[in-house]
Amino acid sequence: MQEPRAVIFGCAGAALGKAEARFFRETNPLGFILFTRNCKEPAQVRALVGELRASVGRADAPVLIDQEGGRVARLLPPHWRKAPSARSLGELAERSLEGARRAAWLNARLIAAELLELGITVDCAPVLDLALPETHDVIGDRAYGADPERVAILGRSVCDGLSAGGIAPVIKHIPGHGRARADSHLELPEVAAPWQLMRASDFVPFKALADQPWAMTAHVRFSAIDPVHAATVSRRVIAEVVRGELGFEGALLSDDLGMRALAGSFGERAAAALEAGCDVVLHCSGVAEEMAAVAAAAPPLSGLAAERVSRALGRRREAEPLDAASAMAELDALLAAA
Repeated sequence: MQEPRAVIFGCAGAALGKAEARFFRETNPLGFILFTRNCKEPAQVRALVGELRASVGRADAPVLIDQEGGRVARLLPPHWRKAPSARSLGELAERSLEGARRAAWLNARLIAAELLELGITVDCAPVLDLALPETHDVIGDRAYGADPERVAILGRSVCDGLSAGGIAPVIKHIPGHGRARADSHLELPEVAAPWQLMRASDFVPFKALADQPWAMTAHVRFSAIDPVHAATVSRRVIAEVVRGELGFEGALLSDDLGMRALAGSFGERAAAALEAGCDVVLHCSGVAEEMAAVAAAAPPLSGLAAERVSRALGRRREAEPLDAASAMAELDALLAAA
């Protein structure tokens, strides 16, 4: 059986259309990602996840979501819990680092239980970007704070909590989006900070969590390293920083190819990211014409990329038992103490 294609796709709506199902069957993407438009209520999400996996004939095809807590959450009340933001956990850490570590773990463990109940297996969290004076609001309260060591500690707790609940974490946005002054959804941010400064600050959380199974790239140009290309499409950034300086050996996923930080056609963007060293590209909009162009440029997984993805998928654990009511009560008490 041929390896799945090196792409993860979004879909258009709350149910899988016939044309989408046929397209996914023919192109065989590695997996899928869900957004708020896809998530109306629990039974519907479970059905959609089943339809997506059936379209590629793989019951273990990864299904991703961005369920960070705070303002980046695809599963919303009243059907799902409103989880605290990274910033609120970072503020708790200023009073009690141990309390914040526990709160971060509990929150992630509760998120994992919610996702697993829907059949979702990968959460695009935690955000390891620093919150600095110049940090754009696109990161904002999604970051745990400015102290790289503290960010690494809280990020580790989130990864551990998700993993304990049977959900694979994705650290993002490697090698660091915190110094970007622009929104990469709208334009290409440029960071001119010298490598030495980045090494002592922004890189620290990513290096500390380089043992995680998945990472997502930053659509940011680091001019001191590569003055031309965004990290996602920069061979130098991926080889020298992500794989070299940071020592990340897991599966590397591009951020969304639809963001305006990237130039060229959708096929050119996909090809550039894969040629630069991303293992898998991410396309989120569910727009058929764009997906066709990406699929044409994304070959079946092979070589090192296939090995990394296989290892990442294989590291997902069985969920450990959870008393959700007790976990929620403990989390609420910790947050109230802040």
